[in-house]
Amino acid sequence: MASNSPKFMGLAGRPLSLAVSTVATTGFLLFGYDQGVMSGIITAHPFNDVFEATRDNSTMQGTVTAIYEIGCLFGAMFILAVGDLLGRRRAIILGALIMLAGVIIQVTSMVGSTPLAQFIVGRVVMGAGNGINTSTIPTYQAECSKTSNRGLLICIEGGVIAFGTLIAYWIDYGASFGPDDLTWRFPIAFQVIFALIIIIPMIFLPESPRWLLSHGRVEEADKVISALRGYELTSENTALERNLIIDSLRASGGYGQKSTPVKFLFTNGKTQHFRRMMLGASSQLMQQIGGLTRNMSLLIGGVNMIVYAIFATFSWFFIERIGRRRLFLYGTVGQMVAMIIAFACLIPDDNQVAKGAVVGFFIYIASFGATWLPLPWLYPAEVNPIKTRAKANAVSTCTNWLFNFLVVMVVPIMVTNIGWGTYLFFAACNACFLPVIYFFYPETARRSLEEIDIIFAKGYAERISYVKAAEELPHLQPSEIEGYAQRYGLIDTTSRTSAGRNSRDEEKILESRTDGNASGSNEAIVNEHGVESGLGGGVNTSGRADRG
Repeated sequence: MASNSPKFMGLAGRPLSLAVSTVATTGFLLFGYDQGVMSGIITAHPFNDVFEATRDNSTMQGTVTAIYEIGCLFGAMFILAVGDLLGRRRAIILGALIMLAGVIIQVTSMVGSTPLAQFIVGRVVMGAGNGINTSTIPTYQAECSKTSNRGLLICIEGGVIAFGTLIAYWIDYGASFGPDDLTWRFPIAFQVIFALIIIIPMIFLPESPRWLLSHGRVEEADKVISALRGYELTSENTALERNLIIDSLRASGGYGQKSTPVKFLFTNGKTQHFRRMMLGASSQLMQQIGGLTRNMSLLIGGVNMIVYAIFATFSWFFIERIGRRRLFLYGTVGQMVAMIIAFACLIPDDNQVAKGAVVGFFIYIASFGATWLPLPWLYPAEVNPIKTRAKANAVSTCTNWLFNFLVVMVVPIMVTNIGWGTYLFFAACNACFLPVIYFFYPETARRSLEEIDIIFAKGYAERISYVKAAEELPHLQPSEIEGYAQRYGLIDTTSRTSAGRNSRDEEKILESRTDGNASGSNEAIVNEHGVESGLGGGVNTSGRADRG
């Protein structure tokens, strides 16, 4: 790390990246906590004494719990509308402030002043803040991370949802031994700590460099890139990373455009905006309808919840080694097997045999925690291009909350009316996921966000499946990305020359590349002097810059 790198909060390089990741992870820890906190207090007598309508009323209890998802949906829709204008950093601060307001509204509910209505409003407000944050944090993390650790960091975010739920479980349990007000007010008020850990550091942390460049704020972006990577402000590596991002923005028409119109989400061509949005949204849909995800904390006790949290760390160690595709597939097979065991053990209507369903639930907990818990938060954040990333990620999050609410409302009815058929339904759903993932989900592991753009441009240009395009495209060095982007039509050299690019740097030659992973010819384009191209007028770079 250069000693004179720009700094935020007095930090640069790895310490700054760690600070960004800590705040981002805390956002998802709060998400998990809020998902689980109601399960331990909704039936508590002190809670029912204040909110009389919830006493022995499963419908009202379910409504009070599930209304949170509606708030989350509103928050995600808010980011869909104004996320590009607001920016990643301000959106996260706003989301945490709204969650803070939601906590205050809930804990100040008092007998004699329509407490249930106030509590429900607080739940909706809390959900809106969480919807904003869950739509924004993975995008912010992806855009600030290095290629080498992007998957790990976002999987940690997804995995700590389980730890947040675990913390909520034990705080609920501990508070149950205290005075009546402590029983339910303290577990809800405890969320203030998480919110402040997000808000205070985020005021001083940097904005996403990709968002800054999408708004044409080049000098600020250079400062952030240099600080995050530990480069000097004027270093060649800073210029190379900035130029790669600008190339990606220009390829999709997003450079200097402060907000992407929603209609761009429905375009295809070489950038494949619609396909990529659907890939991200479908992963969130499958997460929700693959099993009993929302009420997991009600299905398992404290010990099994610890097991759930442990398995949630699995992806942290294997996400780059195994890859996204195979983890999706392995997790789906595990969930399908779990549901088959569950319904098979429940068919005989025998109590002894039915105990075998516990094995199925355990396998489900392990499979879901290790794969489907974190992956749908990672995949949309990296598979979508920079121009539509904020809006497409918001669509994915909207999908999550919409189907989350649907599962909460429908599953209890299914269990009551068709019993073991509920688990057969989920087994069939998982079976349907397998061909979708196998044929349509390209691998994005160890790829920079700009390389992922090239995967889709290659598939479109060569009329091959995008899964095959990902398999064939060699892993590129930063100095090679622009050449491949030009080759597949992502960069218009004519328009860039007219924009002021030194014409000498537009003279290109093809240099053959030998790579065992590629089929057909693979050329990297450099200028005639052997200098890698960039928008900075032919900056002589060494290829050491981060590919994230």
